[in-house]
Amino acid sequence: MMDWTDRHCRYFMRLLSPRACLYTEMITAAACKHGDADKLLQFDSSEHPVALQLGGSDPALMAAAAKQGAVRGYDEININVGCPSDRVQSGAFGACLMARPDTVAACITEMQSAADVPVTVKTRIGIDDQDSYDFLADFIGTVADAGCATFIVHARKAILEGLSPKDNRTVPPLDYQRVYRLKQDFPQLSIILNGGITTVEQAMQHLKQIDGVMIGRQAYHQPWFLTELELALGTAGSNQPADRHELVERMLPYVERELATGTELKHIARHMLGLFAGRPGARAWRRHLSEHAQMPGAGAEVVQAALARLPRAA
Repeated sequence: MMDWTDRHCRYFMRLLSPRACLYTEMITAAACKHGDADKLLQFDSSEHPVALQLGGSDPALMAAAAKQGAVRGYDEININVGCPSDRVQSGAFGACLMARPDTVAACITEMQSAADVPVTVKTRIGIDDQDSYDFLADFIGTVADAGCATFIVHARKAILEGLSPKDNRTVPPLDYQRVYRLKQDFPQLSIILNGGITTVEQAMQHLKQIDGVMIGRQAYHQPWFLTELELALGTAGSNQPADRHELVERMLPYVERELATGTELKHIARHMLGLFAGRPGARAWRRHLSEHAQMPGAGAEVVQAALARLPRAA
């Protein structure tokens, strides 16, 4: 979800789902040290609970980044051991770290010493030809022994050579049973399933077997899915928006506040394009935002005009 789940996206998602734990896009530990950490790690207080997802393999760098995240108020620090991109591999982190469980364990140890919040791991079920259940269980066991109690498992292996990151999200087959087996064999751990979940019914079935589900692209492309999931789980609060129109209206004060600080509307509006997916007027909504939000000086009136193109029942 790099370049997707930035702070504007997360603010929007929090309005949709008051209970979900939100995750940042992956930020490298090196960027936290050498880049603009204040900008990279910025988030709105309404985002809680929110987790900082870090990429890296140097225990000292990862510990320093975890400490920065904890000091700034993140509720969880997550190590990405799932991203298969070439850029990530060249930095010796992401999914290739599944072949180096001792390194991940060392990062866990150092990060937990530096930060007073939980440190979790997001991983795949295997990489390349190292895709047996024993390989996965050995990785989980080694990292768990270092103190990690929560694993978010994308139920596909990663193919590190020959497949693009996009293809790695769809081509390797899903193996939910392997994730279920992890929970059976490691009942003391919190096992959260990720990958291919596109309906509320699927999510509810998975929750009979494991401790949680992580929703990525489905929630981005069809954000109202998060509200539907909250309703199905019985976790929707009294502040849940009644409909999509109300949600947009609640977003407007944030838009105006951010515009006043110099943020361009296009950086916020792009995350809202899928809100009316599958509803009457969805195309008009997307088109108006896409065409007008990128214009110099575009303001909240662009969002209001796009909303006016849809019937209230949408």
